[in-house]
Amino acid sequence: MKGFLNFIREQGVVGLAVGFILGGAVSKVVASLVEDIINPILGVVLGAAGGLETAVLKLGPVEIKLGNFVGVVIDFLVIALVVYYGVKALGLEKLDKKK
Repeated sequence: MKGFLNFIREQGVVGLAVGFILGGAVSKVVASLVEDIINPILGVVLGAAGGLETAVLKLGPVEIKLGNFVGVVIDFLVIALVVYYGVKALGLEKLDKKK
């Protein structure tokens, strides 16, 4: 059993598991924050009347749907920050054994 526990600690499995759990737990909250609060504000700032998801970049006959991509990037960044600070606040980074 001791060898198994050392393997888990040395390979960073605990940190990976914590990342998946926290990421899944906060994904709906973060998605709502981005979709319902951040995107409409950015939409107003960027001049997209229907919110950020309607923002497009027109290059001749081609429309690049920039707003949706920016929303997904913001969603990722907020989730990453929440997971990072959640792990730091709980002190879970100390569980993994240093090599």
